[in-house]
Amino acid sequence: MIWTNDPTRLMLVASLAMSYALVCLAPYLRTRRKHLAAQRAKAEAAANPGWIVAYASQTGNAEELAGQTLATLRLAGIPAQLSELSALQDEDLQRAERILFLVSTYGEGDAPDAAAAFAGRLMTRGLALPHLHYAVLALGDSAYAQFCGFGRALDAWLQEQGAQSLFPRVEVNRSSAEAIGAWRQQLSHLAGTSDAPDWGAPAFTPWRLAARVLLNPGSAGAPVYHLELEPQDGALPAWESGDLVQAAAPSDAERAREYSIASIPADGRVHLLVRLHTHADGSHGAASGWLTQQAEVGQTVQLRLRQHRRFRLEDNLQRPLILIGNGSGIAGLRGHLKARTAAGRARNWLLFGERNEAHDYHYREELATWQLHGKLEKLDMVFSRDQPQRRYVQDRLAEQADTVRAWVAAGAAIYVCGSLDGMAAGVDAALAAALGRDALNQLAAAGRYRRDVY
Repeated sequence: MIWTNDPTRLMLVASLAMSYALVCLAPYLRTRRKHLAAQRAKAEAAANPGWIVAYASQTGNAEELAGQTLATLRLAGIPAQLSELSALQDEDLQRAERILFLVSTYGEGDAPDAAAAFAGRLMTRGLALPHLHYAVLALGDSAYAQFCGFGRALDAWLQEQGAQSLFPRVEVNRSSAEAIGAWRQQLSHLAGTSDAPDWGAPAFTPWRLAARVLLNPGSAGAPVYHLELEPQDGALPAWESGDLVQAAAPSDAERAREYSIASIPADGRVHLLVRLHTHADGSHGAASGWLTQQAEVGQTVQLRLRQHRRFRLEDNLQRPLILIGNGSGIAGLRGHLKARTAAGRARNWLLFGERNEAHDYHYREELATWQLHGKLEKLDMVFSRDQPQRRYVQDRLAEQADTVRAWVAAGAAIYVCGSLDGMAAGVDAALAAALGRDALNQLAAAGRYRRDVY
């Protein structure tokens, strides 16, 4: 105890104690400063929201263009914020002075999944928006009768609420560069800058067709091929399960065809599942014909990868997963199963539909192996033509309503991949019957119900 009476030692102990306290306090102070700064930024944004760039994307095109639009505004020094359309509330519309809407159309004129909550919550009633100035970029495909149907409906609704259009609606047919250029020109005029960032899509690069296998010989349906491709320069780019690849056929390079990626980077190659499309006159689809019939194994194919954030796993990687689809939609679901098994996540349930078990059971051995090793907890395969009465994946889903509710209650996310006609609507109706439409909409808004349908 003698040392406690030494003033020098006492000062040293006090100094060490003070240093230790400061070390412990510093992280708290940094966190506190960040929290206060975030609160100030939020308050400033609420008081002066500037511009809002709102997007509703089904496969990622509208989201990508929204990001480029945001970059153009910020380059001009205009305060702007990015928001998915379903995240906007009526107070956001009441408060904002300018909103740029970039929206796609799902199927025949419907709102995409990213806009369903907005359409149901706001576009079914009236709002007084005479102060709001807006513009609409509508993305669509003229092959559908209701071309840009949701974009047109949104534009009409905004006008009915008294909002004022900054310039006429711009409609984009199949990612038309000319139409996107018109939007960019109008935007640059509004922002007062011509020094906008490059809006060009990534260039196509040469890939080697390394393997091609017919998966369904003897099938009553169109031929389905498993393709494997590797970059010609040997550098494999990064992607995530759920992403897409665009393939350009030499005969129609201006209209690239999108395919779900059925592999993960650890596989060393991009895997695709391509169904050969045959027109009424017997000719083949430009992209599917090139990839499955004309290009020789070893030949060069022009590809580019594209993020599809609305179908990625992201936060759902850790959740139980219900995967539902049909036909070539197994490609996108297979990518997710590969990512899940690589991450050690075993609570996976696959419900999948095709024509005949004898000919159309794609990736049978792989699925059986995953199930045997406990990586695929539940597997429901439905073959529509193996019994007198046609049965589809949505029928099996309806029969499993109690199990669906149990999985969702346990935190499961739902991913749907495959045909828009028939399957997607049937599955959506079965899920709504099992869970309730409001609950299903809430899952979609939370990112726990995602679809890649075509």
